[in-house]
Amino acid sequence: MKENQQIPMWKKVCYGCGAGGGNVMSTLMASFLLAYYTDTALISAVAISTMFVICRLLDGVTDLVMGGIVDRTNTKLGKARPWLILSAPLMCIGLILIVSVPRGWSEAMKLVYAYFTYIFLNCIVYTIFGIAHSALLARMTRNDKERNTTSVVSSICNNAVGLVIGTTITGMQFKFGWTVTGIILGVTAGVLILIPGITISEIVGMSEDGQMEKNESLPMKEQLPAVLKNKYFYLSLLIGAFTLLMNANAIGSQIFYCNVVLGEPMFMTQLMSIGQLPGIIVLFFMPWFSNKFSKRNFMLIGAGCLIIGFGILGIAGNSHSLILAGTILRSIGAGPMFAGVYALIADACDYGEWKTGIRSEGLLASSQSIGSKIGIGFGSALTGWILAFAGYNPKEMIQSETVINAIKFDFSWLGLIISVVLFICVLLMDVEKYMPQIHEALGKEEIRE
Repeated sequence: MKENQQIPMWKKVCYGCGAGGGNVMSTLMASFLLAYYTDTALISAVAISTMFVICRLLDGVTDLVMGGIVDRTNTKLGKARPWLILSAPLMCIGLILIVSVPRGWSEAMKLVYAYFTYIFLNCIVYTIFGIAHSALLARMTRNDKERNTTSVVSSICNNAVGLVIGTTITGMQFKFGWTVTGIILGVTAGVLILIPGITISEIVGMSEDGQMEKNESLPMKEQLPAVLKNKYFYLSLLIGAFTLLMNANAIGSQIFYCNVVLGEPMFMTQLMSIGQLPGIIVLFFMPWFSNKFSKRNFMLIGAGCLIIGFGILGIAGNSHSLILAGTILRSIGAGPMFAGVYALIADACDYGEWKTGIRSEGLLASSQSIGSKIGIGFGSALTGWILAFAGYNPKEMIQSETVINAIKFDFSWLGLIISVVLFICVLLMDVEKYMPQIHEALGKEEIRE
């Protein structure tokens, strides 16, 4: 098989469907789960925020373990596909369970239920899905231009699903309740994740007869040290973490901004829509820009837009025009971050093989999985902690001025601070400068268009 081969557009879309399936869960967790726990299940914000953080500790372990498992997997389907297929039904079950906290239980028992279902969905199911899906991109081709466009198509699908889910969850929940909404979300996510699992073949590291090549399945004691010597493993983790931290915190605080500061719960639907569509549009420019300049420069522009967007939100107050303008800029900035990091992980995988002679798609993919779940967990936790510290009480119709100011800070200035840190991390992610040397050293000619 030619490892530098081009990827047909239909396969790129199929790969993107998987990203969209994962984003069903991400959108629910980042945007609505905290509010569900506090306002519907009636569990305290501080207890839920603590749960989010405690589960992050377990995540770090499960992600590395799963990354090692993927690297040691040896089947005719490849390394990543079997796990992607397995994650589809598990994701369906997890999404249904997580929004089905029994109403009649005590708060302590509700919290125990929340822990079990959150750990199952986030620390186990999403770990399997996230690492398998990310590793699959590195095994589809070595052609970095094809990876760029595949990553862009994937991000477009990801954002499109997020747009639909984000704008319909509120209406579904009001009309059907959380149980039926959970079933709809679970089935949708499961089907989307299954699509790449059954349609995409792994090429890199596979022989002509579909068997795993020699040295493609090494023990963890050899894989892990090689990955930990790769500086781009850590940078990928940080970029993923701060991107999701920024996004989860912004969207998580957005629902409280609409409910408490503006007193307009349904304005959330408009913000979710306008917060996704511009990011989708800007992604169409990424392949041209990345090939002419670099993915890193495209992401740096995105980080700059994030900083400006959050600054506008900081001075917006109750102005719908400024809120929409800041949200649009935030969306434009977030698009390159989500698309770029997946393609850069594939480049980092090639870099690691070049430096150490060991290729570890699974463990490299775990950096993004760890980072994304740290970001979602701490992003949601930050909102909960800030609300608890300010004295937020969901049973009170009118909140104090302290609570209102805390929500405003969480929605704007905190995002600006995180975006500045993100800008610095992207600035250090310079793996692309080594790609010509890597292609030459690995004996793979770069495809030129």
